[in-house]
Amino acid sequence: MVEFAPVSRQLLKDFRPLTPRPIYGTLGLISADGEVFLSVITRAIRAATVRPGETVEQISTVDFYCLSSADYDDVVPLESAELDFSDSMSTHGSQAGFGQSLGRREVSVEHPCHELRKLLSNGSFYYSTDFDLTNRLQDRSINTKTFDIDNFDDTYLWNSFMVRPLVEFRSRLMPPEREALDLSRILTSATRGFCKTMTIPQSASPVREPKRNGMPSYLSLISRLSCRRAGTRFNSRGIDDDGNVANFVETETIFCSPAGTVFSYVQVRGSVPVFWEQAADLLPGRQKITVTRSPEGTQPAFNKHMEDLEQIYGAVHIINLLSDSKPAEVELSTLYRNAIRHCPYSQSNSGSPEHALLRDTHYDFHAETKGPAGYEAAKDIRRYIETSTDGFAYFLAEETDDAAESANGAQRRRTVVVLQQDGVFRTNCLDCLDRTNLIQTLISQMAVETFLAHRSDHAGSDFWMRHASLWADNGDSLSKIYAGTGALKTSFTRHGKMSLAGAMADVRKSVQRIYHNNFVDPSRQVTIDMLLGRNIGQAPVHLFDPISDFVSVELSKRSEEFTSSETISIWAGTFNLNGRTDGIGHDLSPWLFGPATGVEQPDIFVVAFQEIVELSPQQIMNSDPSRKHLWEEAVKRTLNQRQASLGGEKYMLLRSGQLVGAALCIFVKTPRLRNIKNVEGSVKKTGLSGMAGNKGAVAIRFDYANTHICFVTAHLAAGFSNYDERNRDFNTIHHGLRFQRNRGIEDHDAIVWMGDFNYRIGLGLERAKALVKKKDIATLYDNDQLNLQMVAGLAFPFYSEARINFMPTYKFDVGSDNYDSSEKARIPAWTDRILRKGSSLRQLSYDSAPLKFSDHRPVYATFECKVNIVNEETRENISRELYQRRKADVGDATANLGEGEESEDEDLIGYDSIEPGLPPASSDRQKWWLDNRQPARAQITVPVSRDGLPMALNPRRPSNPFTQSDEPDWVSVSRPSPGLSSLSSSPYENVSLPKALAAGQEFMSRKQLSPIPDQSRLGSQMNGMRPKGENGSSGDLSKMATHSPPPLPPPRRQTATAHPNTPSGPPWPTNNLERTQTLPPLPSRPRSPVTHASPSQTLELSQTSQHPTPKNGKSPPPIGKKPAHLVTGSPLSKTTSGSGSMIGSMVSKSARSDDDALSGPSLPARSASGASQASLHAALARKAVAVAQQQQQQQPKGSAVGDTKAGERANGTHRPSAVHSAQAAPTDLLDSFNEGGGEIGSWEALRPSSE
Repeated sequence: MVEFAPVSRQLLKDFRPLTPRPIYGTLGLISADGEVFLSVITRAIRAATVRPGETVEQISTVDFYCLSSADYDDVVPLESAELDFSDSMSTHGSQAGFGQSLGRREVSVEHPCHELRKLLSNGSFYYSTDFDLTNRLQDRSINTKTFDIDNFDDTYLWNSFMVRPLVEFRSRLMPPEREALDLSRILTSATRGFCKTMTIPQSASPVREPKRNGMPSYLSLISRLSCRRAGTRFNSRGIDDDGNVANFVETETIFCSPAGTVFSYVQVRGSVPVFWEQAADLLPGRQKITVTRSPEGTQPAFNKHMEDLEQIYGAVHIINLLSDSKPAEVELSTLYRNAIRHCPYSQSNSGSPEHALLRDTHYDFHAETKGPAGYEAAKDIRRYIETSTDGFAYFLAEETDDAAESANGAQRRRTVVVLQQDGVFRTNCLDCLDRTNLIQTLISQMAVETFLAHRSDHAGSDFWMRHASLWADNGDSLSKIYAGTGALKTSFTRHGKMSLAGAMADVRKSVQRIYHNNFVDPSRQVTIDMLLGRNIGQAPVHLFDPISDFVSVELSKRSEEFTSSETISIWAGTFNLNGRTDGIGHDLSPWLFGPATGVEQPDIFVVAFQEIVELSPQQIMNSDPSRKHLWEEAVKRTLNQRQASLGGEKYMLLRSGQLVGAALCIFVKTPRLRNIKNVEGSVKKTGLSGMAGNKGAVAIRFDYANTHICFVTAHLAAGFSNYDERNRDFNTIHHGLRFQRNRGIEDHDAIVWMGDFNYRIGLGLERAKALVKKKDIATLYDNDQLNLQMVAGLAFPFYSEARINFMPTYKFDVGSDNYDSSEKARIPAWTDRILRKGSSLRQLSYDSAPLKFSDHRPVYATFECKVNIVNEETRENISRELYQRRKADVGDATANLGEGEESEDEDLIGYDSIEPGLPPASSDRQKWWLDNRQPARAQITVPVSRDGLPMALNPRRPSNPFTQSDEPDWVSVSRPSPGLSSLSSSPYENVSLPKALAAGQEFMSRKQLSPIPDQSRLGSQMNGMRPKGENGSSGDLSKMATHSPPPLPPPRRQTATAHPNTPSGPPWPTNNLERTQTLPPLPSRPRSPVTHASPSQTLELSQTSQHPTPKNGKSPPPIGKKPAHLVTGSPLSKTTSGSGSMIGSMVSKSARSDDDALSGPSLPARSASGASQASLHAALARKAVAVAQQQQQQQPKGSAVGDTKAGERANGTHRPSAVHSAQAAPTDLLDSFNEGGGEIGSWEALRPSSE
């Protein structure tokens, strides 16, 4: 049970601090040895400063505190100096020599989380309270210094298993409480890998900027190790069926200048993605590689792995560094090539492998560096990958001159995204450590050089020395995590050459690896699996917050009370520039402020360009942001000049994105910025099967208040008859373009597509020109390919387009209104389109503009968008009201207490039923089974067995219905044979036998269900009883002379009863039976003290009274009646006086042995209601004693034992005769006298036996 409450002195008065150390964060909760532990960070060291205000801390010490027990509070030492103590040592163990420890333990106790503490405190884990460390810079908001826990990438979140209960608890909180929890920074995201920053002084900075303020630049390297297939070197190899590979690391190089320029480049490494294993061995070279799955069985997992990479990073270029001479590595390389060849991402429509999304380069590192040049020869790999380096580009963001207004009214500069990386290098060797780290260092250097070349800058040797040192430290850190030692070949990585000392260090590391892999790694693997929650039987910790759950549900029902709507205006336009720059100086007002836009300027301008650069073979793989900058400035200048003349607010660039020739820029009025958040951008290539950026899409999304809006500009495949390819391009963008948290285009409330879709008009040139000349737009539109594809549902399903009232926008002779007069003679077409989707959008206009410096005409549309505005103050008030009310309803332990009063904690339970028909959950104050001060009642339909026999509750079923048992709930009941039970005198009741009595039931007398006696004839039917003789013969019974019915007492249960008449046989002797009533002890069977009776000397009972037969001859109906002994006033007792004789079924009791048991099946037993078998047996003992005492009190003084009948007539009772013996025969009796009778009997409806 958990509750989020503000910290107060009153709240903390009953708690004590567990440690004097400061707590830097919480890693989560974990269960070990049946206890729940809270993991906290007690020491951290600053590791990196990525950007001003964005720092990364290295975890130095982690402690675990038990929340469910105090037994472990002093077990683990808190001093960080004791990190390397042995497994058997502990605080208690150190005191063993001085007697008993504080915990009075005689042996040392190891903390259940001891190994976890060592793992998390080994320096390989990092966290940040300033930004989301699990995502690369491109995938998180560039302008915010805060982070959203919901955006954490679980792939790199190593404490995801432990922190998940707290994150789920956070998700149920109200927004203000959630914000307060986030601001506390108590929830920590821990990543594993490497993180470090090198400070670059201004003199060594490669970026020359006009604003020299003396501040240094920062060069950072962040490596994120995946936890999906985590493990040590020989325990984690290859791929799994989910497409996760071992030792998968995402490494990001980040450069940040003081002027606000941010550069980022990402590359990945990972084990060879096929199914293979390798066993550890003490001798080098004997670690045998075993391939565990066929190529056909490997392909699905390989395809899944590559699909995940393509979804996240775009195109993938594989660099395989395995040897071509070592047999084991050759086998892996062969399987690797085969999987690549059969992967769909390696296929391209052009047939060229260079145009595929998946490319590969096999580079035998050992063979290439064997010559005199050594590792220096590895730089030759540049010529194999430089094309992809240019095509993948890099992430670039820069501060703009626009000044955004912060919350306190101060002005601050804004950062906009200039360029995005769209592709990744995937490098591997056998372990993905030494060779891989060296090649990745070279790739990172190539990316930085490309970035500097676009700025016409260059870096000096001092900068590259710091860059190499970072990558060498990165290699050491990753190698220690996976193999147990630092990386090999770091001497060359640091200094550019291999020294003798470096070679000796590599030999030492190789020996250390052998020791670690054989003796240390197995236990490390178990600890890693425990941290990630993968051990068998390991269960997560569950937190229950009932009040917040209730408030969330109720708040959603009352959303109309705090939600309002507002209308914003949006202008969207698209323009294919044909790669020309001479239009930058032209007046863009006819397009931006066309006649359809109106006087009032829109709140948001969305400007899309295609072919912003000429799509030459040299340009299609490279995104140069300089041209986009020029057009951004031209548009912003035009907008703000118009605003200045109208006296309106200025426009600011919210965000822009570029994919080679496609660009998307969003400008927003300054006052509207306060309502916009979560701005994200993404790109998707479709040209040359997704490898080239000459075709593709750029998208930008944001939240305006509580409405999600997305804009997409696309340049689809060209060609008159290529509409199928254009449809494929749309589907590729629609399904493949992803924002943060895997959000797609369709996950928005309002969507606007715009761009050069390249759909043509399916008519001949002359026919089309004739219709254009007649301005027959309707006929042209009927033959429009996009219109036909949308109607057929093959492209843009559920999108809408406004009526087209303008002439085709393609293709014109530049500078004129004449359609294409060149040799190609393009057919006029509406290639430039704007489509919308979303119920909140209402289109106001759709037109083209007469700008003639391109072969396309620009198109624009205006919209009104209805956005939802949430009044946070009103929602907070309603939330607080619901919270307090619910807290009072379910019972707050401190709600009604005065100052200084104490109370016990009470579970906050008391909700409505979870399903219709079920009662609500109970609490200490509310018990549903005592509603209206009446016990709960239930009606259960008794089933019928397949053979038609009745069913009864199984007495062997455990009383707890939630206990697992093989016993069925119901069992078939065979029809009873004549005979009477020794436990019940009622013919309408079945009672469960106590366990000991049930075991000896076969030795007890049987009970026969007898008909209901006729009360008017009852007295005349009472006769004497006779015992059987030694030979088993029976004589006639003598009848009792009675003139009036004897008084009738309420029936009671007993085992030794009065005996009614028997149809035949001699009468009983005149002397009476001594009625001594005892209960046989458990577990022995009841035996009579009369030990001389033979088996034939048993008392045989029957009842002569029968039911009065109805006139129709039918048997009497079932009788639904409460047992008489549970009724306060018996109806029978009203017709007579006294209470001493027993009317109904009776059974004789005599001395028994194992040989004198009567044969015949017993009646089915029913489980006691609300009592166990032991408690039932105790109740029987109490009742037997009570009956005996009362009967002794009722017997008249001085009455003779032999004068039985006279005493019975005087007292209204009838007592049976008994054979004289030396000792009275003990008999079993079950009587009620309203003492616990509810535990035995209950309501029944049974048909009396007719036998």
